[in-house]
Amino acid sequence: MAAPEEQDLTQEQTEKLLQFQDLTGIESMEQCRLALEQHNWNMEAAVQDRLNEQEGVPSVFNPPPSRPLQVNTADHRIYSYVVSRPQPRGLLGWGYYLIMLPFRFTYYTILDIFRFALRFIRPDPRSRVTDPVGDIVSFMHSFEEKYGRAHPVFYQGTYSQALNDAKRELRFLLVYLHGDDHQDSDEFCRNTLCAPEVIALINSRMLFWACSTNKPEGYRVSQALRENTYPFLAMIMLKDRRMTVVGRLEGLIQPDDLINQLTFIMDANQTYLVSERLEREERNQTQVLRQQQDEAYLASLRADQEKERKKKEERERRRRKEEEVQQQKLAEEKRRQNLQEEKERKLECLPPEPSPDDPESVKIIFKLPNDSRVERRFHFSQSLTVIHDFLFSLKESPEKFQIEANFPRRVLPCVPSEEWPTPPTLQEAGLSHTEVLFVQDLTDE
Repeated sequence: MAAPEEQDLTQEQTEKLLQFQDLTGIESMEQCRLALEQHNWNMEAAVQDRLNEQEGVPSVFNPPPSRPLQVNTADHRIYSYVVSRPQPRGLLGWGYYLIMLPFRFTYYTILDIFRFALRFIRPDPRSRVTDPVGDIVSFMHSFEEKYGRAHPVFYQGTYSQALNDAKRELRFLLVYLHGDDHQDSDEFCRNTLCAPEVIALINSRMLFWACSTNKPEGYRVSQALRENTYPFLAMIMLKDRRMTVVGRLEGLIQPDDLINQLTFIMDANQTYLVSERLEREERNQTQVLRQQQDEAYLASLRADQEKERKKKEERERRRRKEEEVQQQKLAEEKRRQNLQEEKERKLECLPPEPSPDDPESVKIIFKLPNDSRVERRFHFSQSLTVIHDFLFSLKESPEKFQIEANFPRRVLPCVPSEEWPTPPTLQEAGLSHTEVLFVQDLTDE
């Protein structure tokens, strides 16, 4: 039976450790444990901080130099699809293009120079993300005011949360960066993004996160994905245990073309999600098996402990019983010794037996409980206590007894009592020269 791998972790901490490894893809169990301990075993905080580190957000424990969010964009297998603007057609179109070219060049050149110079005077306010959720909600409201409520379901959370959910649910994440100042953004949103067939595809097959690059949260994501033009779409998924950009779509793309490109990207990368899902199921099965083994081990351990406890209790009960028996034996031996000493003392204190010729003597025959007979002479003037002491000194006499006479039948007061504080003499007790007395055993009473 397999014992738990982490002897110093509780069962709850072990479960969190395995869940954290599953969510983050970290192979080192020691690294996973260190991350959880840094967050006081708060699973959500540890996972969020790990995802933030992968994206470039500084960790709360080891803040690196400020840098943009990072998602794996260096994969040479990223599918890129760029829609170029249509070339002018006809003499009139080329004429208009050539006339407007100097003005466009001058306008954008001056605008770039102005923005570049402005950075030295006042830092770009978009570089400081203070309310990422507020940025998302603000963009959603402005989008609905301008294009209506018929649009793909926006993910109402930060980019980090969207990445986390896509990774946990093993779904594709479609990121849309909205360029407010770009000439194609309005047409793309109105005609392509809000097209019913596009909405149906996005809502059924992926998570959809969108934000304007004029918002700090959108600008931060823009710095990570490095779009070249607008409209810009990026498809992100869990690939090789990392959130990876697997497709880039840039430019004014039409609804049918967008559906074809998204479907192509998903079909080309579906195997990675299937593989990851199988790996997760295998890890879950392994975790369940390990948990069952741990539970079986703990049950066996508890059963062994219970058996040991019962054995210990039985040994203790036997020990106490033996001690009790031994103490009883010692007490009995002590009692018998004291009794024998008392018999010897009584025997030594007995007065001498009168001679048969003494007219004041009394011949008494005692019938003991074991049917044996004992005969002895006493003096009329002696107390009944002497009779009692004589019988008590006999080896065959019981420990407690009383002496009875037959005619008339009565119990002789041989020991002091309330009625007879001082036992009478043989003559006072009415005994004759020859008597037969009966010894009655009172030991068990």
